Amino acid sequence: MSLHGKTVVILGAGRSGRAAASLALREGATVHVHDAKAVEGCAEATEETGRATTCDLLVVSPGIDTFGPLVAAYSESAGEVIGETEFAARYYTGRIVGITGTNGKTTTTELVDRILRAGGYDSVPCGNYGTPLSEVVLRDPVPTAVALELSSFQLETIRTLKPDVSIWLNFAPDHMDRYPTVQSYFDAKFRIFENQTANETAIVRTGENLPPIKPQVVTFSTEDKTADWFSDGRQLFRKGEPVFDLESTTRMRGLHNAENAMAAIAACEAIGISLDAARTALNGYAPPLHRCELVRTLDGVEYLNDSKATNLHALESALRSQTRPVVLIAGGKEKGLDYAPVAPLLAKKAVAAVTYGQIGKPLAEIFATAVPVEQTTTLEEAVSAARRLAPRGSTVLLSPGTSSFDQFSGYEQRGDVFRELVLNLR
Repeated sequence: MSLHGKTVVILGAGRSGRAAASLALREGATVHVHDAKAVEGCAEATEETGRATTCDLLVVSPGIDTFGPLVAAYSESAGEVIGETEFAARYYTGRIVGITGTNGKTTTTELVDRILRAGGYDSVPCGNYGTPLSEVVLRDPVPTAVALELSSFQLETIRTLKPDVSIWLNFAPDHMDRYPTVQSYFDAKFRIFENQTANETAIVRTGENLPPIKPQVVTFSTEDKTADWFSDGRQLFRKGEPVFDLESTTRMRGLHNAENAMAAIAACEAIGISLDAARTALNGYAPPLHRCELVRTLDGVEYLNDSKATNLHALESALRSQTRPVVLIAGGKEKGLDYAPVAPLLAKKAVAAVTYGQIGKPLAEIFATAVPVEQTTTLEEAVSAARRLAPRGSTVLLSPGTSSFDQFSGYEQRGDVFRELVLNLR
């Protein structure tokens, strides 16, 4: 794709916008970056605000609503409209493992990157993971493979992006502040398969009920033993044969982390990386902080930090994934959510619950219909209560199910405090 003599407008001067501008300049374009903020690191690009410019190519940053009035106004004067990830992919010739899903993308992206590197690739985790693909393409030398986390926002604007292997982890309603319907959100994510052919591979969770797709499909599941990959939350099985023990070799816990691991290993196997390399890569791996992070095991009880669970769906996912009896710690800011649907799952998975914070009392009343509940005020009190309630062989799971702003600055601080409290238990 030659940009010599072409005009490119970049909407958004955040990290991805600046990276796209640098790439467009490298390719010989005249570049205009439109944003309210100053453009740093792109001295040759013109910074403007609020005035549409006729251009050959309009590149939209993922944080800007593709279907909003701003993009609509600029599109009238643009030859083509694409996103930053699509733009960068046109200049990338290495292997791409694309990862999407409502939950688990970041952990899976990390796992894919580790396995790719163990398999001999000069890999980089990027995309929605944090590093824009445009930055990766500008590196010298250019990495030979990428673990590319793809959000629905990035997938909205693809045209030619074609992963060598795509991963579909799961789907649940989300981002309803951006999408008019659940179907429109699904359609955006489903575009990950759009340009794949029978020569590529898709790694898909069993039971997702996807429409027909062209790539070869490899399945994974924690429910269906006939899937290509299956896990009981501890062992990973490939075609019915045990190939990896999560509990003895990693710090990953829960069925959802088993799904992430299976998807990553299967994806890398599809491009020729051996199971031995995957085992080496995952040995000792701990998931990202605050995502069912195993803090410690004390007196036969595991303590998991899932402070990232700031909504009802995340709480349900964490609870559903547990393979040991649970003492759940939940609570925080009152957001007006209905937690009644959690009660049946709590009855199946938990032996007790501890609530705390602004929502502690109403949450206790709901949870008490399913399990014994102790209501506390602070997270420190909740941890002490959970320790008393947790029998040997169980899991104390901090999965708050709401935001932290009644007592903390964010879920990170909440998780850090939980970790410190647990590590100080004697």
